[in-house]
Amino acid sequence: MILNYNGVSHLRQFLPSVVAYTPDWAEIIVADNGSTDCSLAAIESEFPSIRAIALGHNYGFAGGYNLALRQINAGYYIILNSDVEITEGCFTKLIERMDSMPEVSAAQPKIRDYKRRDHFEYAGAAGGFIDKHGYPFCRGRIFNFCERDIAQHDDMREVFWASGACLVVRSKVFHEIGGFDESLFAHMEEIDLCWRLKNQGHRIFCFPEARVYHLGGGTLSAGRPRKTFLNFRNNLIIVLKNDLRKRLFWRLLKRISLDGLGAVYLLFTKGPLHFLAVMRAHFAFYFMFPKVRKERRRLKAKAKDRNRTGVYRHAIFQSYFLDGKKVFGALESRFFVR
Repeated sequence: MILNYNGVSHLRQFLPSVVAYTPDWAEIIVADNGSTDCSLAAIESEFPSIRAIALGHNYGFAGGYNLALRQINAGYYIILNSDVEITEGCFTKLIERMDSMPEVSAAQPKIRDYKRRDHFEYAGAAGGFIDKHGYPFCRGRIFNFCERDIAQHDDMREVFWASGACLVVRSKVFHEIGGFDESLFAHMEEIDLCWRLKNQGHRIFCFPEARVYHLGGGTLSAGRPRKTFLNFRNNLIIVLKNDLRKRLFWRLLKRISLDGLGAVYLLFTKGPLHFLAVMRAHFAFYFMFPKVRKERRRLKAKAKDRNRTGVYRHAIFQSYFLDGKKVFGALESRFFVR
């Protein structure tokens, strides 16, 4: 399933690899989020084997996928960004692994950079992790530093979250957990989904024998303050919702203080608009706080057999900026929950 919004150029560029390497037993579906370009016409005329679902409105990443996936009858969903190039055998390898490991509810392939093809890509790399303050990072990418892939992360490994750039999830589990959180609109929905799965005891893996190439920034580039706003606001929301440890107030206070340092860093590296985006993100979070806290209580009451594998019990901010640990392999293994 590919969600599209005014991305006809990406569809024309990347759908050929999807068509070429999708096995016969799988159906390719593009859900269109109310595009105003010629996306639907292009699919109909240039990719007649692909099924298109016209949603008629921009429901965001979360809402668009939820609405479209409710119309699909399948054992697995493969959620794919429109700017991803598939390699031969990728989907088959993912599904074969899932079939052989029924305890795994969601997974991702290795994700490389479409432009720097020997480097990991920002959005997922070789599997996602999270630090004690709720900051996400990846095996192969910490903050903005993406490692060159020299097979250092080619082992299959349980992770904390799998990337929405290419995410395979059991359909039954997806609907049981409530799908994506539509209040997030876009960005970090997959981390929220995976965190909720973890709090129910599910397992999430990266299967690096399957590989894709991701362009990134197809709908909203990293240089836009809107993306900074969504990332900071949504990260605070998912921490409040899903981090079910005690002493919530003090942990949030520490986290907000660290965001302040991050805002200052962005002021000097990306400019005042990104600094203001962080401030707006915090005010938006404070406005949403009562509703999110209510949802936290609901989820906490349902949590069972919480699986914390993939949690980094240290501050990734300190490891990266103060201790100089720029690559995943340099992080001390004793801090990881396994």
